[in-house]
Amino acid sequence: MDIHQVLEKTLSQDQNELKQALELLEQFSQTNLPEFLKTLSNVLSNQEANGYVRMAAGLQLKNQLTSKDEAVRQRLQQQWLGLPEDVRSTIKINTLNSLGTETGRPSASSQCIAYIAAIELPHNLWSNLIKLLTEHATRKENDEQIKVANLEAIGYICQEVPPELLISESNQILTAIVNNMGKAEPSTNVRLTATNALLNSLEFTKANFDTEQERHYIMQVVCEATQCPDIRVQVASLQCLVKIMSLYYVYMEQYMTAALFAITLQAIKSDQPEIALQGIEFWSNVCDEEIELSIEASEAAEQGRPPSRTSKFYAKGALGYLVPLLLKMLTNQDEDADEDEWNPCKAASVCLILLSTCVEDDIIPCVMPFITENIRKDDWHLREAAMMSFGSILEGPSTHVLVPIVEQALLTVINLMHDPSVIVRDTTTWVLSKICEQVSDVVLKPDTLKPVLDVLIEALKSEPRVAVNACWALNSLSEAANDFACNAEGVIENPRTNVLSAYFEVIVANLLQCTDRPDAVMSNLRSSAYEALMEMIKNSPQDNYAIVRQTTIIILERLNRLLSVESHGADQNITDLQSLLCSTLQSVLRKMTPEDAPKISDSIMNATISMLDYSSKANNLNEDALLVAGALSEILRKGFVNYFAAFQRYLLLGLVSYQNSQLCSVSIGVVADLCHALGEEMTPFCNDIMMTLMEVLSNNLVPRKIKTEVLSVFGDIALAIGGNFKQYLEAVLQTLLQATNVTFNRSCYEMVEYVNDLWESTLHAYTGIVQALKGDAEVPHPDVQLLQQHVVYINQFLLKVAEQHCEIPDNLISAAAGLIGDLISVFGAAMLPLIEQNAVQLMFARGKKSKFSKTRTVSIWVMREIKKVKSAGQPQPQASLFANQLHGTAAAESCSISIFKKQIAT
Repeated sequence: MDIHQVLEKTLSQDQNELKQALELLEQFSQTNLPEFLKTLSNVLSNQEANGYVRMAAGLQLKNQLTSKDEAVRQRLQQQWLGLPEDVRSTIKINTLNSLGTETGRPSASSQCIAYIAAIELPHNLWSNLIKLLTEHATRKENDEQIKVANLEAIGYICQEVPPELLISESNQILTAIVNNMGKAEPSTNVRLTATNALLNSLEFTKANFDTEQERHYIMQVVCEATQCPDIRVQVASLQCLVKIMSLYYVYMEQYMTAALFAITLQAIKSDQPEIALQGIEFWSNVCDEEIELSIEASEAAEQGRPPSRTSKFYAKGALGYLVPLLLKMLTNQDEDADEDEWNPCKAASVCLILLSTCVEDDIIPCVMPFITENIRKDDWHLREAAMMSFGSILEGPSTHVLVPIVEQALLTVINLMHDPSVIVRDTTTWVLSKICEQVSDVVLKPDTLKPVLDVLIEALKSEPRVAVNACWALNSLSEAANDFACNAEGVIENPRTNVLSAYFEVIVANLLQCTDRPDAVMSNLRSSAYEALMEMIKNSPQDNYAIVRQTTIIILERLNRLLSVESHGADQNITDLQSLLCSTLQSVLRKMTPEDAPKISDSIMNATISMLDYSSKANNLNEDALLVAGALSEILRKGFVNYFAAFQRYLLLGLVSYQNSQLCSVSIGVVADLCHALGEEMTPFCNDIMMTLMEVLSNNLVPRKIKTEVLSVFGDIALAIGGNFKQYLEAVLQTLLQATNVTFNRSCYEMVEYVNDLWESTLHAYTGIVQALKGDAEVPHPDVQLLQQHVVYINQFLLKVAEQHCEIPDNLISAAAGLIGDLISVFGAAMLPLIEQNAVQLMFARGKKSKFSKTRTVSIWVMREIKKVKSAGQPQPQASLFANQLHGTAAAESCSISIFKKQIAT
């Protein structure tokens, strides 16, 4: 069959034809991938071919370049780089030649160019691409289609390629974009495409915004574009202003009074919803920035330094102009609007919430008159707007300001729970949930608690949208009641009783009924009701234990009943319900006593194995079932060993589920749970688990986040099996050494986040290993000396971490300090060369001043241990060895799976 015919059939409505066509294309790609990709690019560039066929060719080519799945995308990128250079060159030429010749939108060739650029530019390939595109976009003789297509390609590239790779090209890109955005450009389509391209390029134009003249010109062009008669251009240019405010807040003062204030308020007043949305979004972003600046200022004050940036208080200055517009917008509700539809009315509420958080008490006088005036109006629009505005200002003001207002308003709120309008009742229930969250002390008073609970329980039987908010209110109440009881009894958790104890049985019974409602699939009600039930169970006091135990039986019965339905794998609703039941079962299990859990553990594990067996046959292992087993192990402790043999097969399957990173991550977490529960009882099962984990590390398809989790769980395994970890020691230490030698660019946020996770996991692993080999006795076990030759590498890593003490998060400082303390307890004064490094001392100093108690505690403890060592006498003999080797040690050879297999086999 001709390739054109096959591609045409990929657009067929006939599922059989579509399936056949896709199978043929898969065969072509498997038989000769280079030729297949060239053929697709030839069809894409063939101006005589049918437009839909060309689009289909572009889609298939795109599918060979990228994927939403990270692991698949990495594989496709390697696949492209492995193609012969002449093949890649032909495809790139064809896609470039296609620009401006396609009849469909969006341009398939523009997207393909961007995805190729995302692969090649990081490898310093296709270096002339930006120059080619910008030249075509600015050439005066080129027609509209060519300009639009080249600008589209630039926009897509800015979207797909990491910003740091485009900084050197920013002048070319901005020139091409801004020249086509101006009001002198006659084509609206060109202006629109250029404006969208600017939106995608703003992240790497910092150097241009740092230069006043260039910044003025960019802002002038964007502001002028907001006045374009075409709504699409207005929206796109307003989107640019929204993003500019987030990225370049520090430069916006002179533009705010001159243009931005008027432009954005004019946008909010627009009768075009998409324009009004962007005006509101602008001020929401202003609030976001100023909230962040307020937090930074508080942190700087705590640390005794000036903040790096300061707020201009735009939100506070705009209150008198902005709030009336937002309140008016709240009255424009559409009774028939979809619950999930984003509209100016909902955006106004969110903006009001952010304003309240930003300006705190100052929001009250701006909003309360509107509430008082409209709360009892006959028009439901006004009543609902009054309630919405009240709920929207509950997060910002201080408690002492809110409490008297809420006390005065609570009776009105309770009465409006019976309003004839479902929209008013929906919003009122939401307001009540916010009150329970923000000012729970008012609700928990004896004279108000029962009336509030009565209307909330009644609301559980109301329309799904109302019942959902009642669930959230009960969520917040249960947490508040637990906190209040813990404080009163002076305990951290599990108080004897709380103010909800007398109502607990009724609440649980009504939540269980709510989960079984025929309409529970609407508005996510079933999920919300189960989550509220889980929160009630989690926060239940001791005097409600009998009800918790009975609820466990009910949930288990529901799960078994569901498992008896043969078709459960084919119905998404039943699959979702199974997941909710598993989550609830985990929650109730954590409240069960060690005496009661064994009575139902057989039933739970039978259900768990049944779910795992069924799902494994469908190649989609049930992660919720794995989590149930993990929760059961926490309470059974060593008693879980009776189930391990039957369970292990599924656990190993989960660990190698590379295509499902969530499942893989859950499986690693369950391994950690089992280690904590079983301790040395894990030893007989560790060979298979360790072998599998090392295979995970060696697989290029596994996302790097999963690999960091594997490193961390090595520490849990070591702690569990103690000295038995010796057989895995050398292989694991070599693997950890590789992790410590990862280099990275701190200007790349994603890479910094990954390395922070990697370092934390590595520190956790080292800590577990040191503690495992050291043993629990006061005198370290001789096994710990096996680490002596590796301490130099560990110290180099710790020094690397310490040198970044200003940049790394607190949890890394705590982990590094803890490991140093453990090493001191083993090697004593031999650790002094590391400890005396200036970077390490500065890290400890920061740790001592941390706002997190764990970091402070660990840092202070380590410094005390250091004092003990220093006061004990001269350094131990190996101290000089550690000192000499602390810098410049060559990296050890990488760990191989074959060595590891040999070690554990013996």
